[in-house]
Amino acid sequence: MSWGTELWDQFDNLEKHTQWGIDILEKYIKFVKERTEIELSYAKQLRNLSKKYQPKKNSKEEEEYKYTACKAFLSTLNEMNDYAGQHEVISENMTSQITVDLMRYVQELKQERKSNFHDGRKAQQHIETCWKQLESSKRRFERDCKEADRAQQYFEKMDADINVTKADVEKARQQAQIRQQMAEDSKADYSLILQRFNQEQWEHYHTHIPNIFQKIQEMEERRIVRIAESMKTYAELDRQVIPIIGKCLDGIVKAAESIDQKNDSQLVVEAYKSGFEPPGDIEFEDYTQPMKRTVSDNSLSSSKEGKAELKFGGKSRGKLWPFIKKNKSPKQQKEPLSHRFNEFMTSKPKIHCFRSLKRGAQSLCYHRELLKRTLGKPTHALEARDYVLSLKLGVTPEDFSNFPPEQRRKKLQQKVDDLNKEIQKETDQRDAITKMKDVYLKNPQMGDPASLDHKLTEVTQNIEKLRLEAQKFEAWLAEVEGRLPARSEQARRQSGLYDGQTHQTAVTNCAQDRESSPDGSYTEEQSQESEHKVLATDFDDEFDDEEPLPAIGTCKALYTFEGQNEGTISVVEGEMLSVIEEDKGDGWTRIRRNEDEEGYVPTSYVEVYLDKNAKGAKTYI
Repeated sequence: MSWGTELWDQFDNLEKHTQWGIDILEKYIKFVKERTEIELSYAKQLRNLSKKYQPKKNSKEEEEYKYTACKAFLSTLNEMNDYAGQHEVISENMTSQITVDLMRYVQELKQERKSNFHDGRKAQQHIETCWKQLESSKRRFERDCKEADRAQQYFEKMDADINVTKADVEKARQQAQIRQQMAEDSKADYSLILQRFNQEQWEHYHTHIPNIFQKIQEMEERRIVRIAESMKTYAELDRQVIPIIGKCLDGIVKAAESIDQKNDSQLVVEAYKSGFEPPGDIEFEDYTQPMKRTVSDNSLSSSKEGKAELKFGGKSRGKLWPFIKKNKSPKQQKEPLSHRFNEFMTSKPKIHCFRSLKRGAQSLCYHRELLKRTLGKPTHALEARDYVLSLKLGVTPEDFSNFPPEQRRKKLQQKVDDLNKEIQKETDQRDAITKMKDVYLKNPQMGDPASLDHKLTEVTQNIEKLRLEAQKFEAWLAEVEGRLPARSEQARRQSGLYDGQTHQTAVTNCAQDRESSPDGSYTEEQSQESEHKVLATDFDDEFDDEEPLPAIGTCKALYTFEGQNEGTISVVEGEMLSVIEEDKGDGWTRIRRNEDEEGYVPTSYVEVYLDKNAKGAKTYI
């Protein structure tokens, strides 16, 4: 059904209807635009929520994420990030495939509609002009006919009057003939204009207007089809991300299923296990015989000879500190040393500055020395008291000797790992500087080799310092794990409490007491020799089983390069090789040939094609 034949007289209504159609299309565009804004806002809120609950780096929260439940929660946060990303994809696709496309189409539609209705108005104006011409010709014909009729009547009247002269009668006759001729001319002109108007009118209503209305109809139908396609695209864009969103949800379910309560329980044991044995039985203290009172292992008293001693009974040697409680028995007269120690244990010193902190460290060493000389030899009870003293003073020894054995081993292992990472980082930096210096030596125009000497020396010194530090902590770790002879209590703690020349005197006193201690003839020289042996063995073992680096892409040699220095490899122009380490800013790329030959080449000599999906690639700088 065509609008040109059915709606030939509804020009104004069609104009209103097409404008309404454009308004509907613009309303749909606005709807999609607001939907994209909602998707972006939702994605942003999801990302902020995920970021809010992410563990903070170098904080206690990060340590908690070793538990499977926390790992599952972290996986959930990561999946929520991906989930938010899919909503961003929806927004981007709707903007590019619907909003932008429809806005461009609306502009084209408005131009087309304007052109069609302009043609329609022009046709209407033309037919109206023809109609006006017809009306004007008709009125002129009518007027001329009336004038001719009056002139004829006047002639007849003058001809019948005997009093009128013959000249007047002739004049009236001529006037009547002129009017009659004018009427005939007006009639012919009116007839011609009428025929022409009828022709124009037929063409207007049967040709021009139907063609224009047909174009308008086709334009409107295209608009309807376009909005229908946009609605389908709207649904398709949502459907496209459903599988990925499903994978995100599956990832959350998988993370939940990976929670292992037994493993978490074991991690709690490993995190808080002290390594001490449970407390044994407490000996009976007979208060009926004051002169022969037995000294309990959680009190100090003076003997007849004036020397303090601690009596341990059976299984209770030095293992009371986790559960120690104040004695509720009536207070006895305490000797000065016991009174000083208990007063120190119950006090809470306030450390207001760094100087107070150093005085606290000296006080800790003093009390430890005093207890050792009083008790004869170190015991687990002494370790426990050291732990309490260090907590009160807020002092953490460098060798973590204030921690229980198991926790101390973990702290030392973590410190060794951190130092090894720092050593590796500094070593890589030194190698990079060395390579750059070699390049400068071969190509002086690229830079001055002497400018790198200061930096190379500084990095080398840092490596030596870190290695000495690592050897020290590895020796302590070996001691804890039983790989070296056990050191005395005082030697094991002296480095943490006396760091530097400030406490050199206290260290000397502790060392002298260690040599005179009755619990062994251990010397510092033997310890150092054993430490170096163990460290050399561990260092060699660390690099024995190094696996080859995986390829992270390929490269093509743009120029021939002669690798004459150690660590470099020669390549020929056009040769294809595997990339195992990309350029990290030093101007060199690490490559491999035939799985058995590898080395570095200048990055400017090769064209690199990295594989984005490659996993396990390892870089050092």
